[in-house]
Amino acid sequence: MKHSPSALFLFTALFSILTIFVGCRKDQITTDPSVKLTFSADSVIFDTVFTSIGSVTRKLMVYNTHNDRLNISSISLAAGEQSPFRINVDGSPGTNVKDIEIAPHDSAFIFVRVTIDPTDESNPYVVEDDLNFRINGNEQMVKLVAWGQNAIYILADQQVDGFPAFHIVADSLETVTWTAEKPYVVYGYALINSYGKLIMEPGTRVYFHDKSGLWAYVNGVLQVKGSLENPVTFQGDRLDQDYRDVPGQWDRIWLMEGRAGFDHEIDYAIIRNGFIGLQAESFLTPTANRLKISNTIIENHTGIGVFSRLFNIEADNVVIANCGNYAAALTMGGSYQFWHMTMANNWSFGPRNNPSLFLSNYFLDNDENTVPVPLNFSAGNSIIYGSNNEEVLTDFVAGADSVYLFDNCLIRTERNLSLWPGFKDCLVNIDPQFRDYETFDFQLDTLSPAIDKGKAGIAAEVPYDLNGVDRTLTPDLGAYEFVKPFQRLR
Repeated sequence: MKHSPSALFLFTALFSILTIFVGCRKDQITTDPSVKLTFSADSVIFDTVFTSIGSVTRKLMVYNTHNDRLNISSISLAAGEQSPFRINVDGSPGTNVKDIEIAPHDSAFIFVRVTIDPTDESNPYVVEDDLNFRINGNEQMVKLVAWGQNAIYILADQQVDGFPAFHIVADSLETVTWTAEKPYVVYGYALINSYGKLIMEPGTRVYFHDKSGLWAYVNGVLQVKGSLENPVTFQGDRLDQDYRDVPGQWDRIWLMEGRAGFDHEIDYAIIRNGFIGLQAESFLTPTANRLKISNTIIENHTGIGVFSRLFNIEADNVVIANCGNYAAALTMGGSYQFWHMTMANNWSFGPRNNPSLFLSNYFLDNDENTVPVPLNFSAGNSIIYGSNNEEVLTDFVAGADSVYLFDNCLIRTERNLSLWPGFKDCLVNIDPQFRDYETFDFQLDTLSPAIDKGKAGIAAEVPYDLNGVDRTLTPDLGAYEFVKPFQRLR
């Protein structure tokens, strides 16, 4: 069959148009604002510990999983030229690379380099920046993280559903000691595994990154052994002066139940600027061990200073101060003894709707029914004071033995204590006159009504104050014994 010249021309023209259309369709760049890039990782972490000025390079893959070509308008470092990081995208270096195209189902290489001087103590411990990708009017981000100073870095590398990411620092049947030689920087959670023990020597410094913490799992043991001259410190990893008194920079120290005779111990520690200072709870079964806290300052937490669920806590010479929710919430029953405690709560970062001290003797089961649990609480020679009119709240239900006693304490409360048998020989609604609320100095000033008001029998159980001063002759209330200023003779 023969074709006319006109039909052959028409067939050729249609074939050419179709070829051009298909070719154009294959190379089409999508403008769909809903398309997203896919990355080989959501963070690029430089976990090399530098020993001198140096740089390290990591690789990030960017994938186009779509059927159309993509144009990335820009790939840029959020800190721009001030960033310690630099990028190279398919051979194009800089801090802001524009118009990178990726073919359908193809990828691009990004090499990220960081240069750090780890001997520069003005560096933060954790150096961060964001690598921003802009495509079709939308932005995606990959976090860049590097270490800024010489330290021991604990980087979370495991995850279990329902729990935060963690790194095991003391495994089962293992005893590990942290020393004052180098600071420890925790990124994620440092975990003490079941039957493991972590000991911290005097002067140990622990810095937590955002949302990070220390976690003693069931039957794990934490022993913090600071000293008067060299306390163990726990705080956020932002060292610049602007962050010195900013709360909420890290998460918490989280302690679970253990065996009898294997107590958690914290002596001479400073725990500050987190969300919860200490959380002690019976997680699987009621605890048989105790948390013993002595000579310790827990201050400036956005949530709670000490939070417990059915635990046994013994605390001597403890300061719990400036917390946005409760200073101490002791819930679901348990046994608690606080001798010579200073609880001072003049939270200034916003409203505080809850009292400093909260006690409860029950928990709720799966059907929201109350289950009573025995509670035994005592505070002696202590101060419980703050900016609220009521600084002590109890929430008790019938069905469990629940006893509390405030013996020789200075308390701010709206109660008529003559009608409440749990308060014995207490001073009420008198300003304790601390030296300086604003600088967190809760030692007693010269005219403090707490001077010489302590009970000798309680003081004999805790003969030295938080500064190592003998208090047995005429004890004061709180964690600090008043010392008269030295007066020069004429």
